Amino acid sequence: MTQTSHLWLFFVLVFGIVILPGLDMAFVLASSLVGGRRAGLSAVGGIIAGAACHVLVGATGVAVLLTVMPAAFNALLWVGALYVAWMGLSLVRSPAAFSASSQSGQRSAAATFRQGALTNLLNPKAYVFMLAVFPQFLRPEYGPIWLQALALGAIIALTQAAVYGAVALAADRARGWLESRPSASARVAQTVGGLMMLAAVVTAIEGWRST
Repeated sequence: MTQTSHLWLFFVLVFGIVILPGLDMAFVLASSLVGGRRAGLSAVGGIIAGAACHVLVGATGVAVLLTVMPAAFNALLWVGALYVAWMGLSLVRSPAAFSASSQSGQRSAAATFRQGALTNLLNPKAYVFMLAVFPQFLRPEYGPIWLQALALGAIIALTQAAVYGAVALAADRARGWLESRPSASARVAQTVGGLMMLAAVVTAIEGWRST
């Protein structure tokens, strides 16, 4: 396999993972619906920053610690799932979250960025990917490992920016429609909150099985 084919295969795997609904996508969706385009794109930026940390961990081999310390992985798993489930529950209990009256309580862009990074860092699926998939694409014959890790990290970042950015922009457009329809806004808030809670449960179960 040539190095170009090698990178294309990695892109296909990353795209398949990113496009599937999960914790990161649910957070971007909720952030955009609540705070608009700026909040949504801040969430995307935070998630990309978190992914960069994952790449650094995977490239340096620190992630191997999670294989020799299952308790650490399980703790990370449940903290991440509970964190996103809590955000989902907050939406379910606050059905007016998408209305204009809720805008005074919005988080700042920096706070949303930090929360997006934390959501990604607490996402056990990312650690499973770094342990099971990422190392397979670091080949000595293709040059310095750090340079390969940089290229793979760029693929991850660009894919996340494209997919999650599209989700953020689409949700921002829907937000304007929801603000003028309080009853629909309440139903969507509850639905999105429920989806975040479901994503947390599914992620926890899948991560637990992988251990």
